[in-house]
Amino acid sequence: VQLQASGGGLVQPGGSLRLSCAASGSLFSSNIRGWYRQAPGKQRELVATFTSSGRTNVADSVNGRFTISRDNAKNTVDLQMNSLGPDDTAVYYCNAAQRGLVYWGKGTQVTVSS
Repeated sequence: VQLQASGGGLVQPGGSLRLSCAASGSLFSSNIRGWYRQAPGKQRELVATFTSSGRTNVADSVNGRFTISRDNAKNTVDLQMNSLGPDDTAVYYCNAAQRGLVYWGKGTQVTVSS
């Protein structure tokens, strides 16, 4: 059972990145809940997730800039990040829940810097 996050990197302020989270093994991609992030010295925080009813829950700090979506063709949950700023620098983790267990991917680093 594994979650794999990808798409991170170094981007200039104002730039964009697209993260993807894929599930493998016995973990179903439909159980991927969304994205969190952790900046140096800070607690992990919610970025954007799907609720149990399928609606999206987006942090105020990224609302209007980040969009979470499911790509059913690729079986991934993606996070489109636009208008990135230095405060968005963090390790981004995807999260899944299945049969009462919570799974975390290893994370992908996003660095916003000129």
